[in-house]
Amino acid sequence: MRVLMLTELYPPFIGGSEEYVRNLARGLVERGHEVSVVTISADGTTSDEQDGGLLVHRVRSSTQRVSALMPSGRPYLPPAPDPDLVAALRRIVAEERPDVIHAHNWAVASFLPLKRADGPRLVMTLHDYSLVCAKRSLLYHGRDCSGPGFSKCLHCAATNYGTARGELITIGTWLSSPLVVRAVDEFIPVSTAVATRSGLATSGTAFEVVPNFVPDDVVNTASADHPGLAALPGGGYWLYVGALSRHKGISTLLDAYSAINAIKGAPPLVVVGRTTGEPVPPMPAGVTLISDLPHDAVMAAWQRATLGIIPSHFPDPCPTVALEAMACGVPVVGSHIGGLVDLVVDGETGVLVEAGDAAALRAGLCRILDNEQERKRMARAG
Repeated sequence: MRVLMLTELYPPFIGGSEEYVRNLARGLVERGHEVSVVTISADGTTSDEQDGGLLVHRVRSSTQRVSALMPSGRPYLPPAPDPDLVAALRRIVAEERPDVIHAHNWAVASFLPLKRADGPRLVMTLHDYSLVCAKRSLLYHGRDCSGPGFSKCLHCAATNYGTARGELITIGTWLSSPLVVRAVDEFIPVSTAVATRSGLATSGTAFEVVPNFVPDDVVNTASADHPGLAALPGGGYWLYVGALSRHKGISTLLDAYSAINAIKGAPPLVVVGRTTGEPVPPMPAGVTLISDLPHDAVMAAWQRATLGIIPSHFPDPCPTVALEAMACGVPVVGSHIGGLVDLVVDGETGVLVEAGDAAALRAGLCRILDNEQERKRMARAG
């Protein structure tokens, strides 16, 4: 089978969906399928390259040509057809004649003008809430959103992106989503939360929940050579891996950790964070911050951790870091929200607490801190 992956970003960009697409593409190649990937260029130039047996087409998008629409550091695709990407896809589809187009999030919009009844089938993985939310997060004023509304979304997106860009993204989301639902042959939401909150159950379209995954040998991909790992504490530590942003709960984590450390002392906390443009909160005593580590270095950090913490405020769709932690025998304390409910069995492979509640997170962390046998049992179960 010939598969063409269509994704907004791809390594070397750092992120869970980027790593997911690479792992899935390589896994299909190992099973005998022909796979190529179309993605945004990392440097604004067009190029093709081989990556683990698959061909990666890096395309300069129209958005990249308009610097005013492009935030620094991390390109993006809008929830609408990108003319340059549509043109590139038309050429690549004609040349490679794939059986399946596997699109990821807003990248799907650029295939909509090319979708034909007699053409390749279109499958779409929903890594987040991009089908219904201009911010993709279903986070409204720092809290779990009750649901989309056009004027509500306009204001929320304008606050997040700036007025002009926020309005364009909101309008694009509202106009393109019905077209996407009609065009996609099957959706693959990564969690029950994504399927439910995206309205798939009531849309009449076919879908199947398929969680994120990690390769069987993910632990063996660890590499301790990265110079950033020199900052790790000498013994065991608690570990957070994720964006340094409010919706990921970093401030709640730091508040909970500081309270524990002040009362009874706690193991060192390591924060491996991806910078997002938001102000980075100050790190209290006992916390080591390491920014923007590549995936192999992150896996090396997990191997020395004793606890993973995922304190998301928003309905985190399906955080792969939970799977990576458990693959390394590290139990998880996380928020009882989103895809974490699918991944972490409360009391068996970790502890789930109320999202956005520093006191509840503190109690969950203390439960692990005060019971070493339970921590080891959860580590084995994970």
